[in-house]
Amino acid sequence: MITVRSAQPGDGDVLGEIHALSWGVSHGPLCTPKVAAAGVEERRSKWHGILAEDADTILLARLNERPGAFARYGASTSRPGSAEIHTFFAHPDVWGSGIATALLEAVLERVGEAGYADVHLWTLRDSAQARRFYAKNGFAETGRTHDHDFGEGAPLVLVELERAVPGR
Repeated sequence: MITVRSAQPGDGDVLGEIHALSWGVSHGPLCTPKVAAAGVEERRSKWHGILAEDADTILLARLNERPGAFARYGASTSRPGSAEIHTFFAHPDVWGSGIATALLEAVLERVGEAGYADVHLWTLRDSAQARRFYAKNGFAETGRTHDHDFGEGAPLVLVELERAVPGR
């Protein structure tokens, strides 16, 4: 059974663990070992502060009562009037279970309720798995890209995807 709820201030460790493990698998191999290790540790510890400031725009999905995926969404940082999915990660153990789709549907419902007609996000160009997931769920690439520098080694290219919010 999949359930989705708003994250609570006490969920920082859970979000951090999901983020660290998923990021380590999806992004880590594209970074230098030093950057990958630092990235995992930073993601493990940053969510307590974010939850203390802005828990209202973070959803946590559970599969059979076990936390498995989370998303942070809100107003776009680059496209006025649009929503943006700022963070979307699922624990590798639940990939393919349907939890990510259920979480995405909940995010889309929330951004629609907030009055947004469209939503966009950025994902790694070299993450075929993420790009397939978003395409399967109605997102299309906009053609916009930008580099993200994780601090050492070559910057990684991000691609922008967008879709209309259902019912808007």
